[in-house]
Amino acid sequence: MQITGKTALVTGGNDGIGLEIARQLKAKGARVIIAGRRAAGDDAIAVDLSTADGCKTLADAVADKSIDILINNAGMSGNFGPEDPVDLALTDKAIFLNFNAPLHLIGHMLDGLKARPEACIVNVTSGLAIAPRAGGPVYCASKAALRSFTQALRFNLKDSKVHVVEALPPVVETQMTAGREGSKMSPAECARQIIAAIEGNKAEANVGMVKILQLVHSISPALARSIMIRF
Repeated sequence: MQITGKTALVTGGNDGIGLEIARQLKAKGARVIIAGRRAAGDDAIAVDLSTADGCKTLADAVADKSIDILINNAGMSGNFGPEDPVDLALTDKAIFLNFNAPLHLIGHMLDGLKARPEACIVNVTSGLAIAPRAGGPVYCASKAALRSFTQALRFNLKDSKVHVVEALPPVVETQMTAGREGSKMSPAECARQIIAAIEGNKAEANVGMVKILQLVHSISPALARSIMIRF
């Protein structure tokens, strides 16, 4: 896809990966609309995408913007550890934001995307959608669901003008991973690889170490699971 001249909507665009995607798309000549919990500057929409009403509000707000690229990036952990009480309200919110919100936005916006000369949907999942870690059951499950949906959606839209990309980041330096030890990719490099997949019409953007995880999983899913469950 040629990005110059396109209009993109990036959810979760106030910080982290989403903010870097927005910056880099703008640098390539796209008009970028950011959706997040707070509005900062022009072409920014404050909205809570953890509810159906919030998703509808956003879709209505951009209905006349001729969106070419929809990037479903907004997400949250909603996780709990083995000794933690289960906060069902929090888990429901996380599952909606991580999984239902992309479905709602696509449902509201698909006809408009199909009407564009070329369009792209990017669903940001995670390497943990391939194999889960014990410390993130809710996040992993919701991202795995979005991965499955994305694969089916891609097949269903294969004869349309809408290209579907799944972006699978590794651990990235964001607010969500603050305080977590170990190596983390910069949001800028993660965004660069995702945008390269958009430009190259790739089906997946396996970012950084996720390439190795995909290889291990292709050889032995059980081995990939045994490694990642303790990650």
